[in-house]
Amino acid sequence: MRAAVVSHFGTAPAAEECPDPSAHSDDELVVDVIAAGLHPRVRSQADGSHYTSTGALPLVPGIDGVGRDRHGALRYFILPDTTLGSMAQKTVIDVRRSIVLPPNSDPIAVAAAMNPAMSSWLALRQRIRFEPGQSVLILGATGNAGRLAVQVAAHLGAGEIIAAGRDADRLAMLPALGATATVRLDGRADEVARRLGETAADVDLVLDYLWGEPTAAAMVAVVSDRTDRGRPLSWIEIGSVAGATASIPSAALRAARLQIVGSGQGSVSTREILAELPALADAITDGAFTIDAVAVPLEHVAEVWADDARAAQRVVLTP
Repeated sequence: MRAAVVSHFGTAPAAEECPDPSAHSDDELVVDVIAAGLHPRVRSQADGSHYTSTGALPLVPGIDGVGRDRHGALRYFILPDTTLGSMAQKTVIDVRRSIVLPPNSDPIAVAAAMNPAMSSWLALRQRIRFEPGQSVLILGATGNAGRLAVQVAAHLGAGEIIAAGRDADRLAMLPALGATATVRLDGRADEVARRLGETAADVDLVLDYLWGEPTAAAMVAVVSDRTDRGRPLSWIEIGSVAGATASIPSAALRAARLQIVGSGQGSVSTREILAELPALADAITDGAFTIDAVAVPLEHVAEVWADDARAAQRVVLTP
């Protein structure tokens, strides 16, 4: 079979010939892969920087995908930490970590959207007690996962959705996806703080894809201008595109009823993730979200791996 193979961390995978995989237990199935998303999590897996990395090489990247099993059923699957990922013509899945998709599902849309949408879906459904009508600030809303977070929040009944990001053009498109207000994060720090304070000070929760110093500054701005500091504020750390660490002022935690929680692999159990998959897959299949995906043949994996021009889209490899 053909597969994308990472031979050295820090280099793009190359399409190579590999032995066909085989199942080794009753819970395993070999599936024909139809579509596998090239997510940021996959990139960090392939360069060895993700916190779950074992350092084992060579590896076939890919953490999830859509495949067809031997019975002809279409399945969305999540892979465990393995050197045999989804970016191959065949892979081995654990049936218990998969769901059968509706027959009318679009494999490209599902492979593109499940992973990035899951980040906000799980945060709102599993990490806090989210109530319809609550207001949400999304930091990093112009990224792929952030754009879907706007739509997920709207789908789950958020009252206000404030989208914040640096890319003015992408920010301008978010009201059409459900954002009720936008905040630009570019420019002088005092101007950014003023915008956040004026627009987002009284939100109920924050979905944070940034972390780093932008989060520290945003937290101070939101807490400082909060009308009622006794009103609960949940800050959910999901991504860290702006930095792995953030210097959170101690006063921000003492001066407001603020809780900071993380949402991701480990803080959400496999059982909890699997419980949410059917509803999310149904929402994608029903067209609840606008998904900007592009299908690319597996043979072109090395070219598309470093193609920054596709940053606004979710690349899906099709073996």
